Amino acid sequence: MEKTIELENNAELWQKTLIWQPNSLQNQQFEGLYQLILAANQQMNLTRITAPDEFWEKHLWDSLRGVVHWLSDPLSTSLRAIDIGTGAGLPGIAVAIALPNWQVTLLDSTRKKINFLQSAIAQLDLENVVTLTARAEEIGQQQPHREAYDLALLRAVGSPTVCAEYALPLLKIGGLAVLYRGVWSDAETETLNSATSCLGGVIASVESFTTPMSDSHRTCIQLRKVKHTPTEFPRSVGIPSQKPL
Repeated sequence: MEKTIELENNAELWQKTLIWQPNSLQNQQFEGLYQLILAANQQMNLTRITAPDEFWEKHLWDSLRGVVHWLSDPLSTSLRAIDIGTGAGLPGIAVAIALPNWQVTLLDSTRKKINFLQSAIAQLDLENVVTLTARAEEIGQQQPHREAYDLALLRAVGSPTVCAEYALPLLKIGGLAVLYRGVWSDAETETLNSATSCLGGVIASVESFTTPMSDSHRTCIQLRKVKHTPTEFPRSVGIPSQKPL
C-alpha cells in the first residue's frame, strides 16, 4: 500500500505552529515531493526518514520553521535564496513551494542528487527553483554567486562555523544565513560568534523550540551579513571542515 501524508489533517498543526497553512496546490506538491523522494530512495540514500508523519514533521515542517518569519505574508517578498548542501531538496524545495515568489537555488556537489532534483522540479512544476552542481567553497569565490543572495539555508551540512564560512561569502550585505540545528549551547554561540565576525557577519538571533509531534529540540540560528567578507574566504575546498575557524 502506498504511503501518503495526511496533509489535510495537518492543517490545524500548520496553522497553530507556523500561523500558516498550505493551499491545495501546495499540499499536492508536498505530497508529490514525498512520493518522489520515497521512489528515489530505493536507488540512492536521500533520507532515512520515510514514515509519513515523520516526513511531515522532520522534513516539511522543520524546513518551513526556519523561514517562519516570512510565511505570514508569503507573497510580499521576492528573495533570492540558496540551499547549501541540499541533498534531497530540503529545505529548499519545501521553501520554494511555500514561498512561490522566491527564487531558490539548490546547491549540492553530488551529480546523482542534482539529477534527481532536476527531475523532481520538473514533475512538481516548480518554476522558481534551479540547481547547481558545485561546492560552496568554489562558488563563494565566483562572481555570479559571491554576495549575490538574500538568504542562505543550511541544514545537516556541517559544524556551525563551517556553515558560516560556506554561507556568508554568498550573501549580500544585509542578507541572512539560517542554520538549522538541534540542541544548542552557549559555548557554541561563543565559537560561532568568533568565526562569524571574521567573515563579515554577526549572530542576529538564536531561537530554540520543539517540534509539534515528537517534541524534539531544534534551534534556528540567523547570521546577518553586515560587511563584505574578506577575499580569502571561503578557503579552498575541504579546508573549512579540516581547519574550522
